[in-house]
Amino acid sequence: MGKIETTIKDLLIDTFDPSILSVINESYMHNVPEGSESHFKVVIVSKSFKDIKNIKRHQEIYKALK
Repeated sequence: MGKIETTIKDLLIDTFDPSILSVINESYMHNVPEGSESHFKVVIVSKSFKDIKNIKRHQEIYKALK
């Protein structure tokens, strides 16, 4: 696990207290140098997202990650 991946996990845990969190580095699937941390897939389940529309969930995640 790289530094950026760890930072993403830590920020999301601190902000949303998720019951499920998966951060997957998908950088290897793109034309980037080996070992890059530039493309991530995030799956997060949290009570914080209850009754919030999908776009607002995304905005809240981007805000937490700045």
